[in-house]
Amino acid sequence: MAEVQEQGGKSSEEFTDESEEEESEEEPKLKYERLANGVTEILQKDAASCMTVHDKFLALGTHFGKVFLLDIQGNMTQKFEISSVKINQISLDESGEHVGICSEDGKVQVFGLYTREGFHENFDCPIKVVALHPQFSRSNYKQFVTGGNKLLLYEKNWLNRWKTTVLHEGEGTITSIQWRTNLIAWANNVGVKIYDIGTKQRITNVLRDNVSLRPDMYPCSLCWKDDTTLIVGWGSSVKICVVKERNPTEMRDLPSRYVEIVSAFETEFFICGLAPLADQLVSLYFVKESSENMDEDIRARPRLDIIQPLPEGCEEISSDALTVRDFKNNECRDYTLEHSEGESLFYIISPKDIVVAKERDQDDHIDWLLEKRKYEEALMAAEISFKNIKRHDVKKIGMSYINHLVETGDYDGAARKCQKVLGKNMELWENEVYRFKTIGQLKAISQYLPRGDLRLRPAIYEMILHEFLKTDYEGFATLVREWPGELYNNMAIVQAVTDHLKRDPANSTLLTTLAELYTYDQRYDKALEIYLKLRHKDVYQLIHKHNLFSSIEDKIVLLMDFDKEKAVDMLLDNEDKISIDRVVEELANKHEYLHVYLHKLFKRDHHKGQKYHERQIGLYAEYDRPNLLPFLRDSTHCPLEKALEICQQRCFVEETVFLLSRMGNCRRALQMIMEELEDVDKAIDFAKEQDDAELWEDLISYSIDKPPFITGLLNNIGTHVDPILLIHRIKEGMEIPNLRDSLVKILQDYNLQILLREGCKKILVADSLSLLQKMHRTQTRGVRVDDDNICESCHATILPSDITRTFSVTVFHCRHMFHKECLPSSGSIVGVQFCNICSAKKRGPGSGILDMKK
Repeated sequence: MAEVQEQGGKSSEEFTDESEEEESEEEPKLKYERLANGVTEILQKDAASCMTVHDKFLALGTHFGKVFLLDIQGNMTQKFEISSVKINQISLDESGEHVGICSEDGKVQVFGLYTREGFHENFDCPIKVVALHPQFSRSNYKQFVTGGNKLLLYEKNWLNRWKTTVLHEGEGTITSIQWRTNLIAWANNVGVKIYDIGTKQRITNVLRDNVSLRPDMYPCSLCWKDDTTLIVGWGSSVKICVVKERNPTEMRDLPSRYVEIVSAFETEFFICGLAPLADQLVSLYFVKESSENMDEDIRARPRLDIIQPLPEGCEEISSDALTVRDFKNNECRDYTLEHSEGESLFYIISPKDIVVAKERDQDDHIDWLLEKRKYEEALMAAEISFKNIKRHDVKKIGMSYINHLVETGDYDGAARKCQKVLGKNMELWENEVYRFKTIGQLKAISQYLPRGDLRLRPAIYEMILHEFLKTDYEGFATLVREWPGELYNNMAIVQAVTDHLKRDPANSTLLTTLAELYTYDQRYDKALEIYLKLRHKDVYQLIHKHNLFSSIEDKIVLLMDFDKEKAVDMLLDNEDKISIDRVVEELANKHEYLHVYLHKLFKRDHHKGQKYHERQIGLYAEYDRPNLLPFLRDSTHCPLEKALEICQQRCFVEETVFLLSRMGNCRRALQMIMEELEDVDKAIDFAKEQDDAELWEDLISYSIDKPPFITGLLNNIGTHVDPILLIHRIKEGMEIPNLRDSLVKILQDYNLQILLREGCKKILVADSLSLLQKMHRTQTRGVRVDDDNICESCHATILPSDITRTFSVTVFHCRHMFHKECLPSSGSIVGVQFCNICSAKKRGPGSGILDMKK
């Protein structure tokens, strides 16, 4: 470890754990606390010269030659009087059972903390460093090294005696030693060496960069990051060295291992100590007073930085300037940095002060966020890590956040956070509601109040409703719609609304809200009355939901006034609850509404309202003539005489024509088309529809002296009447428009008919031939005759039991079978025999298809 000279002076400065940039928004990476308790008392009378850290305890050496064993909190557990001068170095093995101590007067002691047996020696020169083998407590690893003018290795042999070996000498005083597994690294005036105790070979020599610096004033700092990575800091230079195995083919006379420098960079200040932190480095710097661009008050404060090594440089992650006691009187050699490998703890040792730096945990992170008034981030961090935080409570952080939002005037944000922070704590909820009432912000918290399984006292909700009722009718209505009615005393709110309506009886918002309150209270008749008065869209939903059809029998006209389409659909969908007769009775004086109702009823079912069909004729004629003719066509219960009378009175020609044709007076209907409508196409369509030769004759007779009508007939009658009949009756010399085109069309229609007939003939012949071939194949097919068949005349087995005698059988195509002798004589057609059974049933004659003889 680095040599530390005794320093005088008293500590007058207090330690701070913050960066000098107090207003920085960047969160520190480390937190600091002074190692107090027994340490404070020790350093008041003495000064620290060195310290070694074990996971279980600390070993502190002083300028007055004493060694103190301390617990992690700094309480003294043991004290050793080693010398009267400065302790230069303390070394512990991994188990913490053995300690090695060296002092400025040349004393070296290695002993067990629990046995006191070991090595004691006085040298004639100061011994600056000592290092035990990491596994010293094991019997086969009783080794340690000391460094003064030379590097000596002490090993206990099988005779239980110490054997001494000089590992190195001649390059000045050895100032630092670090032992890791089989590798010993040490620094002298020239540079850093590494010795492999397993192969007994020195494997590297890393030269010092800045030889102008005195080694005793700016000692070298060594630190093993792992079993093969050594970190070297000297002056302002840092090198990261990795011990690697040499390829066996390259060894020859070379050591089996070599060192590669993977990173080297310069720092701004002088290095007092180094320690690994994951893939980063913790560096303790001495800030020289002559450094430029530094404020006077921090010029000599040590700095603790976290840096990220890069192949050709480094990146600063964080930097803290530390105010340790008596820092103005300290030199670079007075500071050392020790770390605990078990935990991320870093000890900054100075003569009059020891500071512990540790990684900030989640509690520290939350502290910093709260200090920076970043409450939302603090709350989020606490929620995510609620299992790991020890000093903070999620709810308390949330309450601090709410208080902050209220203080800054963000009442809506504060109310929104209440929902998340207060949770199911009824007492906290009520306290916050009363606080919002005090500051006049009940509206802000109203929409976030619990309204599910967790509910506050009804008085809380009523208080908020009354507040809204005084100042905001729309907000009041919104709350009533959103809040379940069981949250508050419904009757009390109804009474309050009624009182306000006395002052403003036409207020639609209050009336609508009162209707909703009546609905919650199951007083549907009052709610319905208000909805109808307001012509509110929810009236139909209310009727359906609560089956209020009995209450609307006398309010059908009001419903139709509001929305006749919806009203009619509702009435027709619920005929079982409000009868058709009842609706017609209510709408008797509202003819247009009655028409709308009966029209939709007719569309749904032509027969349900049949007794009102006669009344509907007049209603259609008055309000909906386009649907009159479809109604007359579809209705089978409409009195035709009444309909004809109404249509004739109103001169509805098309409807009159239809009725006349329906009543059988087709000639009069055709006459109306020709005379009143003067529409030859419609007359032709009417004649085609009726398909009556006399009508065609009347149509031709009426049209014979009207050239436009003749053109229409020539174009359309070719498929129903022989065009020759019309052409013969046309007077010579009559000018007929588009005659040529009409004649061409007649010829085309005639050719089309001829083609259709020829096509039909071909299809008929092909089908006949196909059926004939099928019949022939069927009749020429054999028929199976066996013992199961019987004669249809004598009912005996068709085949004789003795098949050796002669027999004769006739089988018809109808599958009936007879013995030859059982068949009657042939009919009138000679040589043709018919099945008696099929002939009797008139199923058609069947010829014998097979005569079997034997």
